Amino acid sequence: METTHNMRLTAFLIALLLVSGCAPQFYPGGKRLHTPAISEHLLTTSDQVDLPVRVWPAETGKPKAVIIALHGFNDYSRAFEKPAIWWSKMGLTIYAYDQRGFGAAPHSGYWSSADTMAADLGDAIKATHTLHPGIPLYILGSSIGGAVILTALGKQDTTSNEHVSGVILVGPAVWGGHAMNPILSFLLWLGAHTVPANHLTDEGLRIKPSDNLPMLRALGRDPLIIKSSRTDTIYGLTELMGAALNSAPNLDRPTLVLGAANDELVPSEAHQSLLRLLETEHNAVTYPNGWHMLLRDLQAKIVWRDILSWIRNRHAPLPSGDGREPKNSK
Repeated sequence: METTHNMRLTAFLIALLLVSGCAPQFYPGGKRLHTPAISEHLLTTSDQVDLPVRVWPAETGKPKAVIIALHGFNDYSRAFEKPAIWWSKMGLTIYAYDQRGFGAAPHSGYWSSADTMAADLGDAIKATHTLHPGIPLYILGSSIGGAVILTALGKQDTTSNEHVSGVILVGPAVWGGHAMNPILSFLLWLGAHTVPANHLTDEGLRIKPSDNLPMLRALGRDPLIIKSSRTDTIYGLTELMGAALNSAPNLDRPTLVLGAANDELVPSEAHQSLLRLLETEHNAVTYPNGWHMLLRDLQAKIVWRDILSWIRNRHAPLPSGDGREPKNSK
């Protein structure tokens, strides 16, 4: 009897929290009425929002290929500085922009929406193609950047895909939807709808995102790196990851999927779920000594070389020796 009473009391308290709680505070984009444009400093989206851009032009003159790079959660465009400098010496031009809610972009620390981030990528693709017509264009996403790519290019009504020569997913964040524990998913939903402004950190979790400790310490000193996240932002992140998995079967561009055996942020089961869902031609590589931040790990240059090689010829073996022949999963 007492157990039944406690269960009813718990249910009542949860209901009370839901009624009295706050709604998530998101900043989705506006109507897409304008032509997007990109420069060496800004991506102006079709809803007239300016997102900071970093560009590393090919040092060999006309680029052999162009990369649009999307950073991970709580990160920003500087994440690609070292690989981009190296790739630029090899004849590639790299564009990276701060996604909404991150870095120096508007509403830092607040979530926009999966659809907004996907639409921003579509704008970046159109604007970059206009600047570099006839040049192969590749889209690279690290962590949630990969989730944004899957969500954007997996939309069946998109017109951006025709400009994209290939997709590179580096430690893609796809731990959401059916890949996430349903209890954890519910608790995040509950937190986002009752205490959305509560901030969470990774302190005490003992998660190691990379073996490059000097790099991690530098990130801790970088004022543009977000150190704690709102509950509703984390909830929005899981919604994005779920949307990415749902969109994966619709991706129709050649794809390179790079994973890490030591990734402590995205479970290997989620990574395997993504590979099972991909129907497009793809290469899948798992680096035995890699961590979640593959492009900035101590062995990062191995990954840089593999990406360059795949862009040059996706049918050739990768320099690391870990690559497999392109395949269709179904």
